[in-house]
Amino acid sequence: MPEIPILEAGEASTGPVLFGGYDQTALDAQYNNRAAVPDFADIVAGWQRDSERTRSELKGHLDVAYGAGDRAKLDIFPAAGDASGQAPVLVFIHGGYWQALDKSVFSCVAPHYVEAGITVVTIGYPLCPDVSMGGIVAHCRTALLWLSANIGDYGCDPTRIFLSGHSAGGHLSALLASTDWAAEGGAANLLKGAIPLSGLYELEPIRLSYLNEALHLTPEDARLYAPRLQTGRISCPLLLAVGGDETDEFLRQQRDFAAHLGTQGLTPQTLELEGLNHFTLVDALRSSGSVLSNAIVDFIQQP
Repeated sequence: MPEIPILEAGEASTGPVLFGGYDQTALDAQYNNRAAVPDFADIVAGWQRDSERTRSELKGHLDVAYGAGDRAKLDIFPAAGDASGQAPVLVFIHGGYWQALDKSVFSCVAPHYVEAGITVVTIGYPLCPDVSMGGIVAHCRTALLWLSANIGDYGCDPTRIFLSGHSAGGHLSALLASTDWAAEGGAANLLKGAIPLSGLYELEPIRLSYLNEALHLTPEDARLYAPRLQTGRISCPLLLAVGGDETDEFLRQQRDFAAHLGTQGLTPQTLELEGLNHFTLVDALRSSGSVLSNAIVDFIQQP
């Protein structure tokens, strides 16, 4: 992905307005998290190191195929102890703006939740531009349908599947929460809850930004795959979280999505986590005792 400079505080945009008062440079900057967090590479390297250790130390089921293709695989890290088939499941969809990274980078999310008696599943999916946004969504739906039908074989309760994801994964988890699962051949209540993190709930600014060089979103795509524009009712509780130090657009996206859910009679739990940026939020997700991880465990373990 090209590097886009972040505007300094008080620096004015000067080009034609594209979206939300932003010109091209300013809009690109709002969605360039790598430029906004200069040490992002060190943070991601830490995830990779810890994920390699997780994959070697935990007794996981790695690269389980849920569909066709090299990336249509998932990793299952069973809950610690004897769950007697009652363990809840936390499914995690990785970010990378639908065009980068891999499920293996995020194995490090698993240990804290596994210790808390929660099975963790990380989903892989093909990336843009090799597939369209619709292709990614279809793969993730297939993965969840596979899990609903098969996760009981791994000592889990298939009626307690919670879906989470970060950034692009936050978008996908929110969008999938509005799926008519019965129409897809699954259980109507397939998801017990959804936990989108640093999510992208409106795709028009993405379509207008530098990111669309790889995504190739059309105006119709931006409408069809935007969680905030879905007319289908979300039937499960939601917990939304974003870092307080993320860009204004990420903060706005969560606030606007929460307001949209309110028009549907839903009251999501929302967190704006002070001091966390787009990448350190993942560190909080995987850290025992953080506000975010405590909230997620409580969300999953509630009756």
